[in-house]
Amino acid sequence: MKKYFTFFAAVVVLLSCGRKSDVAPPAPRFTTISLIRTTPVKHQGRDALCWAYAMLATIESEHLMQGDSVNLSPDYVARMLLRSEAERLYLTGGTSHISLRGTMPQLVRLIMRYGAMPYDSYRCDGDVAMACRKIENAAQRAVRARTGLDRWRDKVDDILDRDIAPMPYNIYMYGARYTPVEFARSVCRPDEYMALTSFTHHPFDEYADLELPDNYSHDTFLNLPIDTLMRRVETSLLAGHPVCWEGGTRGDAFSFSRGTAFLPDESRTVTQDERQRAFESFSVTDDHCMELVGIARDAAGRRWFICKNSWGTDNPYGGFMYMSYNYARLNTVAVMMRK
Repeated sequence: MKKYFTFFAAVVVLLSCGRKSDVAPPAPRFTTISLIRTTPVKHQGRDALCWAYAMLATIESEHLMQGDSVNLSPDYVARMLLRSEAERLYLTGGTSHISLRGTMPQLVRLIMRYGAMPYDSYRCDGDVAMACRKIENAAQRAVRARTGLDRWRDKVDDILDRDIAPMPYNIYMYGARYTPVEFARSVCRPDEYMALTSFTHHPFDEYADLELPDNYSHDTFLNLPIDTLMRRVETSLLAGHPVCWEGGTRGDAFSFSRGTAFLPDESRTVTQDERQRAFESFSVTDDHCMELVGIARDAAGRRWFICKNSWGTDNPYGGFMYMSYNYARLNTVAVMMRK
């Protein structure tokens, strides 16, 4: 990425995770302060899997900064999630629903349980959303026929093989053979990352089961004052460690086509109370996840986070974005970073 950027107006239609059409006004000019290495920008398509793309990207960058090249497959995570959700769907008599949504800690738990694969070892040839619909329809028939769990698993695997991609038997890296679980344990430890949040309806310095629609696994987040949370994010990035960000992207303040996210009034600092009111009034919601990979400043000296998005490369910064500190203070719902 170049040290200085300018960009032109663009209109881009987005289909998931809050992406929308917008027209870009003139851009600020940025100077990079710090920048972490990343794997190539990916495109999540229509699937609501930004949480998986962003957390995998964070793990990838952590390895790149350590001199180890790792590029992980979001499609394998999607397959394992669908397989798990399909089993629950059958055992609940077809009364539950399959969801591709989730939170950052869920990604770590999924790969610890089901493993991971390199990006080139498992890539989707079909449509994950279509596979989801087929599994839901097949589940109703399987429940009526009392198929049994073993036969239902075989049916689900057949759908996933045809609609996503067949599973490879083994993973080969640097001449060594791995199972998916062995590979996952080689790239991420269960306790390597911690999740943080900042809301006053929970006590500070304690872990909270954050009330998010997608936190159906009841993952907990260490609750910190927003000033402390922002310092931790900045310190991590300046030290060369990426941060996974989860937060609000509604409204015109967040624009992928413009490549920026900032508040209409950047002249004053957002307070803890303003954050809380925005969360309680649902003007800030848990919409999207991205990887934070650096820090930049604009011509006025204000600092911005450099973000790696998962909506492809069709924006002025090749898929990257700039998020103002003030926007992050208001719209950050949670972050996940290396301990």
